[in-house]
Amino acid sequence: MLKAAPFVTLALMLGPVIAGLAGTLLPAAGFVPPLGGTTLSLAPLAALLAQPGLSTSVLLSLFTGLAATLGAFIIVLLFTAAFEGTRMFRGVRMLLSPLLSVPHAAAAFGLAFLIAPSGWAMRLVSPWATGMTRPPDVLILGDPLGLAMTFGLMAKEIPFLFLMVLAALPQTKSLAARRVATGLGYAPVAGWLKVVLPRVYPQIRLPVFAVIAYATSVVDVALILGPTTPAPLAVRLVSWMNDPDLSLRFMASAGALLQLAISLGAIGLWIAGEKLAIIIGRRWIAGGGRRVGDRWVALAAGAAMTLLVGALMLGLCVLCLWSFAGPWRFPDAFPAHLSFDTWIRHLGATSQAVGVTLAIALPVTAFATVLALACLEGETRKGRALRHRTLPLLYVPLIVPQIAFLFGLQILFLLCGLHDTLVAVALAHLVFVLPYVFLALSDPWRAMDPRYGHVATALGAAPDRVFWRVRLPLALRATATAAALGIAVSVAQYLPTLLIGGGRFASVTTEAVALAAGGNRRLVAIYALLQMALPFLAFALAALVPAVAFRARRDLQPSI
Repeated sequence: MLKAAPFVTLALMLGPVIAGLAGTLLPAAGFVPPLGGTTLSLAPLAALLAQPGLSTSVLLSLFTGLAATLGAFIIVLLFTAAFEGTRMFRGVRMLLSPLLSVPHAAAAFGLAFLIAPSGWAMRLVSPWATGMTRPPDVLILGDPLGLAMTFGLMAKEIPFLFLMVLAALPQTKSLAARRVATGLGYAPVAGWLKVVLPRVYPQIRLPVFAVIAYATSVVDVALILGPTTPAPLAVRLVSWMNDPDLSLRFMASAGALLQLAISLGAIGLWIAGEKLAIIIGRRWIAGGGRRVGDRWVALAAGAAMTLLVGALMLGLCVLCLWSFAGPWRFPDAFPAHLSFDTWIRHLGATSQAVGVTLAIALPVTAFATVLALACLEGETRKGRALRHRTLPLLYVPLIVPQIAFLFGLQILFLLCGLHDTLVAVALAHLVFVLPYVFLALSDPWRAMDPRYGHVATALGAAPDRVFWRVRLPLALRATATAAALGIAVSVAQYLPTLLIGGGRFASVTTEAVALAAGGNRRLVAIYALLQMALPFLAFALAALVPAVAFRARRDLQPSI
């Protein structure tokens, strides 16, 4: 099993992507015999190009994705440069896991409830500061430029990029490098940017590409915060794919290839920006400048981080408040009273949605964790880690836009008779859960001191016994955390559940997004809270399991 585990893992991650892209390419060329397409044709492409507002949709996808990624990237780097090692830095680091476990849709709903014209932010300043007794007639959610969507994506991607930077910092010896730069007369931010950033960036480059691919092709956040006339391209593709007119699937497949080109083009623009930044950076380093306006940079980075993280947390608080709200009319800052009525009234439907979500997430995460452990244990026994050139393959399912291959995967499952089944949905979720689980577990596993295993082997323990009695207990905390992350990723999956399941499996995420078009804020808040609560409980259990397992072993207890 250990020998086959790497091949099985790569096959389950790359196989559906490759097959899905092939399944998208054929309909885009007009060839799907069951749907009446028996010859290759450019008609789907022509129909796509004839769609009104297509260029606007393309530009929206490109602009919001790149702007959100660039904004989050700059804020994270400047905040780290200005505050690494400080109390504020440690405080944001403590908030990392709770914020990272919040699905994108739940975060988008929270921000929508906060910044909408009738949202909590406006209620807090009305009427005493604004004089308004009615919500202002201002288009904030769904604005034509996608600014609200960009803000929401930026707020949600900051925790992920911050985690990637935190994982890279120990390998760069950043604090020691900063001290050397300070000793040479460099201000803290300038020293960090000149000495540490060139070492950090290569390690976070692939995660940045994954953020670009996601942000340029996101659907659930776009449905909640994005414009609708026209919508970003990915949203329009989903509506075409779900249209009762099956002939639109040919055009939708051509659009999926266009979406792939947009995401790859955005990554290409980012790479071009890297080249320009390298040229400018080298000249700046050679120029010997020792300051970059550190005080103003620290102020701006701290304010931006506080604003975005604070908005995200306040939005989640507003979600909780709305789920228990009684009558709540504008401009009241708080509801007239709190009540469990909405929760009780929808208990049956929400329980069913939670059951479907867990029925997919738990087995998928368990299987992904087993595969990741098998791959890493095989590496340990061979004494050879994953090759550097193989690592990018783990990011393929994250860099290729979901919508680009899920259409084709949907058609292939349909031809195989697996469409609209729970097994097919689970396989689609596994494509995205596996990379996250492996990446989360690989570094802690490889960082374990191999001498423990060597001592056990020298005492006569068989390899399997060494794994179960030595290595797995040492990595139990990391394994539990990786499994919790896998559950969070599965819970957040919207497109795989909707497209591969044919709308037959109502998870908390699909139900929450489906309710976005309605006006029942209380019900939306309930589903968004459930979507957030499941990953949070998973991370809480991940922290509890090692504490219980090692309660009698002081040296295996987490340090405070």
